[in-house]
Amino acid sequence: MRFRDRREAGQLLAKQLGFIKGREGVIVLGIPRGGVVVAHEVAQAIGAPLDVYITRKIGAPYNPELAIGAVASDGGMVLDRDLIQQLGVPEDYVEKETERQRQEIERRTREYRGDRPPLQLAGKTVVVVDDGVATGATTMATLRALKEQEPKELVLAVPVGPPDTIRELGKEADRVICLSTPRLFWAVGAFYAVFDQTSDAEVKQLLGTAP
Repeated sequence: MRFRDRREAGQLLAKQLGFIKGREGVIVLGIPRGGVVVAHEVAQAIGAPLDVYITRKIGAPYNPELAIGAVASDGGMVLDRDLIQQLGVPEDYVEKETERQRQEIERRTREYRGDRPPLQLAGKTVVVVDDGVATGATTMATLRALKEQEPKELVLAVPVGPPDTIRELGKEADRVICLSTPRLFWAVGAFYAVFDQTSDAEVKQLLGTAP
């Protein structure tokens, strides 16, 4: 399955989330940057407020696209210790890169929200949306951090992801909606005709925080 762009992916996801349309206490959380575009379509379709949850990948040395872990907004971490050992990644690199990503989370939080406080998630149905998952490290960190806020139900909704990753994420969420789980998986962008960079300005516009 291939999507035209993130907006189409969000519209198709929304159709699978019809079971919560009109339900009280639903919040949609987009994972910046591209996930916010998908999440905006979902939130519009099911009539729920949209917020952002920022989780950053900890990339491997010389290959930043390869996730060896992730850090969430609340400081929680997920590390792939087997991969770190396999690649021989020094501990001080992990510490420095983790701190760099924490600083980026703080910057983006200020950029996207300004003075607006985050939505309260306790007792709510929380739908986490991204434009796709690959290793699942950032998504895993997101779900584990969000569970600490005690939502009533935690739903993960993504257009595409490899079956093993989706299966593992299903252990962290109450429900997973994934439109396509191809066994041959290269990168999320391979499943989109248009997969351009989403700017900070577009994220702010979609969140309603643009000046």
